[in-house]
Amino acid sequence: MTTLRRFRYALSKSRLRVPFVLLRHRGLDVRDVFFGSYPRSGSTWLRFLLFETLSGQSSEFGKVNTSIPNVGDHRKAPRLLPGGGRLIKTHEPYRNSYEKALYLVRDPRDVVLSEFAYHQALGVVGDEFDRYLLSFLRKTVSPFGSWQYNVQTWLQAKMPQGRNIVVIKFEDLRGNTAATLAHILEFLNVSRDSEAIQRAVDNNSVEKMREKENRSPQRVSQKGRFIRTGTAGGWRQRLTDRQIELIESYTHELLASLGYPADGAFDSKLKQQLTPVTKP
Repeated sequence: MTTLRRFRYALSKSRLRVPFVLLRHRGLDVRDVFFGSYPRSGSTWLRFLLFETLSGQSSEFGKVNTSIPNVGDHRKAPRLLPGGGRLIKTHEPYRNSYEKALYLVRDPRDVVLSEFAYHQALGVVGDEFDRYLLSFLRKTVSPFGSWQYNVQTWLQAKMPQGRNIVVIKFEDLRGNTAATLAHILEFLNVSRDSEAIQRAVDNNSVEKMREKENRSPQRVSQKGRFIRTGTAGGWRQRLTDRQIELIESYTHELLASLGYPADGAFDSKLKQQLTPVTKP
């Protein structure tokens, strides 16, 4: 199984995926709303929150995955949004077919740690985090481009006179979940009272999400957890100064524009040795 997963993982990052991406985007409706994020940015948690507030039902993996599906699995998805639109998940860089969208962004220093643990549990990468970190920054870890490229495409689309896009920070969602969820619902033109929102928040704590994973194991559940700690800022205790410098050398401008803290003191020689990737 591990060999097959490694083959599929390598295939997902090759140019052979291009026609499959186009195929997955067939059958869209102008009323649909896309929910974009880079992998391991908290999209599963937010989908569970949104499912409960939109449907009024208790969330479980099966129901959420079919009701707020990945793009390509959207053709039979229920139309949960006012006016008959569907809410469709994507990790792709921004595409012009995304007429209205919300984008969830998370500090890349936390993202890379979560993504590394996820890929380790899948058995598609080894134990060398430093090598993995370089691949993460140079866009060879994910079929969705580097973190900085993926985020930048969405932020550029949100520019003045751009598309109807709202950008949500995972850290805001974690720090003030109910208020941030209410803001998202307003963007979706959905009206819910504070009690309904709080019920969804209470029913989707990390502990409750882990119980749901126990009832419905995911691909990584045998060797690790799909639902991890969901913390914000855990990178401060887990990354070395050198690793932080390396990440900031690639991402410091985006970190600043998004309001993420960066010491700005990364080694200038290190920066000169590296060529930031601007294409997926």
